[in-house]
Amino acid sequence: MKFRAEIDVMPLKELLDPQGKAVEHGLQKMNFTEVDDVRIGKHISIKLSADSKEAATTQVENACKKLLANPIMEGYKFELIQE
Repeated sequence: MKFRAEIDVMPLKELLDPQGKAVEHGLQKMNFTEVDDVRIGKHISIKLSADSKEAATTQVENACKKLLANPIMEGYKFELIQE
C-alpha cells in the first residue's frame, strides 16, 4: 500500500526560537502589531510503501526519531494518508 506522511517538526516550547523571534520582531516593525509569538519549524512530506498503516506509522516514527527531528531540541507530529 502507498502512503504519504505529512510531518511537522517544531522547536520545543521550552527552548528559545531565535529565528521565530527575528521574524516576530520584523513583523512588528512592519506594523503587524497583533503578532505576539512566532515559532518556525519545518514541514516534510514523505511518500512510502508499507504492508499496513501500522507498518507505515512505524517507518515514519523511526525516520523522525533517527533523522528528521532532534529529540533534544524538537518535537514532531505527523499525519499518515493512504494514497
